[in-house]
Amino acid sequence: MGKKQETKPDSEYGEPAEFDPAFNGPIKKRGCTDILCCILFMAVILGYIAVGILAWLFGDPRHVLYPRNSTGWFCGIGPNKGQPNLLYFDILKCATSVNVMATALNGFQCPTTQVCVDSCPTQFWAVGIQAYFPNVKPKDVFNQSLCVPSINLMNTTLSVQEIVNKELCPFFYMPTTPELSPTQPVLAFVFIRDLVNGFNAREIGVRIFEDFASSWPWILLGLLIAMVVSMLFLLLLRFTAPVMVWVLIIGVLGAGAYGIWHCYWEYANYKQASATISNIGFTTNFAVYLQVQETWLAFLIIISVVEAILLLTLIFLRTRILIAIALIQESSKAISHMMSSLLYPLVTFVLLLVCVAYWGATALYLATSGGPIYKVVALNSTLNDCKMINGTVDCDPQNFTSSDYPGCPSASCIFIKYNNEGLFQRNLFNLQIYNVVAFLWCVNFVIALGQCTLAGAFSSYYWAFTKPADIPMFPVCGSFIRSLRYHVGSLAFGALILTLVQIVRMILEYIDHKTKAAQNPCARFILCCLKCCLWCLEKFIKFINRNAYIMIAIYGKNFCVSAKNAFSLLMRNVVRVVVLDKVTDLLLFFGKLLVVAGVGILSFFFFSGRILLPGSTFRSETLNYYWMPIITVVFGSYLIAHGFFSVYNMCVDTLFLCFLEDLERNDGSLQKPYFMSKNLMKILNKSNKAQKKGKGKD
Repeated sequence: MGKKQETKPDSEYGEPAEFDPAFNGPIKKRGCTDILCCILFMAVILGYIAVGILAWLFGDPRHVLYPRNSTGWFCGIGPNKGQPNLLYFDILKCATSVNVMATALNGFQCPTTQVCVDSCPTQFWAVGIQAYFPNVKPKDVFNQSLCVPSINLMNTTLSVQEIVNKELCPFFYMPTTPELSPTQPVLAFVFIRDLVNGFNAREIGVRIFEDFASSWPWILLGLLIAMVVSMLFLLLLRFTAPVMVWVLIIGVLGAGAYGIWHCYWEYANYKQASATISNIGFTTNFAVYLQVQETWLAFLIIISVVEAILLLTLIFLRTRILIAIALIQESSKAISHMMSSLLYPLVTFVLLLVCVAYWGATALYLATSGGPIYKVVALNSTLNDCKMINGTVDCDPQNFTSSDYPGCPSASCIFIKYNNEGLFQRNLFNLQIYNVVAFLWCVNFVIALGQCTLAGAFSSYYWAFTKPADIPMFPVCGSFIRSLRYHVGSLAFGALILTLVQIVRMILEYIDHKTKAAQNPCARFILCCLKCCLWCLEKFIKFINRNAYIMIAIYGKNFCVSAKNAFSLLMRNVVRVVVLDKVTDLLLFFGKLLVVAGVGILSFFFFSGRILLPGSTFRSETLNYYWMPIITVVFGSYLIAHGFFSVYNMCVDTLFLCFLEDLERNDGSLQKPYFMSKNLMKILNKSNKAQKKGKGKD
């Protein structure tokens, strides 16, 4: 009776797991879970494929990849092959016409002649006054390669004045670069000012490319070093975890002790000072408060209280800290038996890359669906004929001539927008929304699949009574196939819940962005609270999903049951959960810092020329910007370390849930032996009564 009362849990968090003599790890006999959600997910995927096909049929990414000249032809392809750059004849019209184009026509094309050229001008030029004399020939004034193709300067009968009036050739141009977007002329005009002042994006890009071309083998070597260091760090945690954890804990306590001493020292120095907080009052010069004795007394009390709390926590939770260290060591041991698990982040990365590429391509094709619409536009004119045709008459830029509108000599054929007629074009916005939702769902599903796969592999390690003999062959591949065969619906269910929260967060951010100018302090406070709550909700759902996937990988039940069982199990051991989580986060943060900082410092000394390798042909003096390879190595090292450490973090969480289940299922008797390691049993003062004959516990 007493034993029953001792093991009876709080009814609020459910009953402990009962002993099952047939259970020895991830169950083999399981069925498909959450079939309805699986069907829904497959239907969304098929719809996503259909949207991509329709976008590919109706879209034309050339609209955004290549600029158009005034005749509607693309620069760099077709008739303009070899002429990839777009030249504006009168760039000043872009700035003066932007208000009219935006309000009346909703267009974004600059109302001046544009031609495709092989290279952009590199110097300033303008037609001189002498060029307007009658005896001056156009061929002696203009550059044929910068004029419209329809005019031949060698045999034209037009005068220089007529050519300028009809915008057949530019009457001035200035230095520019091809990076300027032809669809954003106002920004182009602003950019030209910077370019004239010496900024050249193309030249910088070429120099950066040259740096990568000469240093890419050493960049790859730096990333390889990051990979090796990350792997060694995880494997050596088996032996160094206790030392590292206690060094970090003692370091925190030591920093607190130093803070107490320093505050007391400052307090004693200002003991004779006459200034007090009441005398100073309120001031924005916070340095003044540091010269008051009462300030340091407050700091002394606060740091002392925090230090006392940390010491008491360490004293009362020392056993749980030891359990966390033992689980971290056990995780390192599990990874050493399953080295293939460290390669699985590559699978996740490739799948995420496919999702991102498909989303980007679909969004691009959808955005360019429908043919371009051109209208006759006449700006800066008050003639009645111009007012009548301005923005109301369709035109073809390839056959347009201003002589067709004699009452409006300033008429030009301008691109306005893409055609939105037809069922497909009218629903482009809805299809873009579908593209985003399906993309988020797919990304969250890929992450869920990776977590469930690793959880299944590491749980098979824990529930192997004799390690490594009882560990199944190819545990990662087996868990991956099992997850895809039985649990696509459950993984999609968890991913859908997370996706819905993320969509709500995106909508809230959009509302905040659009109404920022009209918000009062109360509205800003409410929006800030809502965003904070949704951020916390997203973190909580990720935590629940992660542990639900572990239970799915082990027991093969549906998402809701697995999430409930995982949450109840964790709440029955909430103190252990908090301690393990913080200790693991501390170690992983220290590990990432060690890898990224170490490799980053090494790459800095190498690419800056402070480290010279004998016999190497690489010289840092040949680099234009030596910091670009350093940034690449540091960023790549972080991604590599994050990939390795995410596997380790999943291993710790999986073994922790298995450990809690082991404590509830078994008691160390002959019939119900523990599966945990001897180190964990030693910490808990537990032991198995006897080992199976011929087998020993690892």
